Amino acid sequence: MKNKYTSFILSLCLCAAMTGCTTAPEKTVEQVPVEPTPLVNDYPTRDRVEYVLNCVAQHGGLTYITQYACGCKIDKIAEKLTFHEYEAAKTFTYLSKGQTGDAGAVFRDPAQSKDLRTRLKAAEAYAEKSCFVK
Repeated sequence: MKNKYTSFILSLCLCAAMTGCTTAPEKTVEQVPVEPTPLVNDYPTRDRVEYVLNCVAQHGGLTYITQYACGCKIDKIAEKLTFHEYEAAKTFTYLSKGQTGDAGAVFRDPAQSKDLRTRLKAAEAYAEKSCFVK
C-alpha cells in the first residue's frame, strides 16, 4: 500500500512537471484619462455658512424654510462653479460695482471678469429656481 501511495504522488508530480505550472500573464488595463470634475464639496465650510447667513438675511430672516433653501442654494451653485471660480466671480462682482469709471474698468471689462460674472448669475438663477419654495 505504501508503494501505491508513493507512486500516486510521483505520478502527480510528473504530471505537474510535464504540463508546467505556468500562469497566464496578467492582462494590462488601458489607462483611460479621467477628466477632473468639479467637486461639490470643495467649498470651505466657513464660506458656505457665510453664504447661508447672508442669504437668510436677504430672504426675511431665519426660519427653517429659508435656512434649508439657502443651504440648498449654495449646494446648487457649487454644482455649477468650483470654489475658485465662485470666489473670483464674487470678487469681480464686488470690485466692479464698488468703483466707477476707469478705476472699476479694470475689474469690469476683462473677458474673464465678464465670463465669470455671467456664469455666477446663471448659477444663482438656477439655484434660486431649484431651491426656493414659492
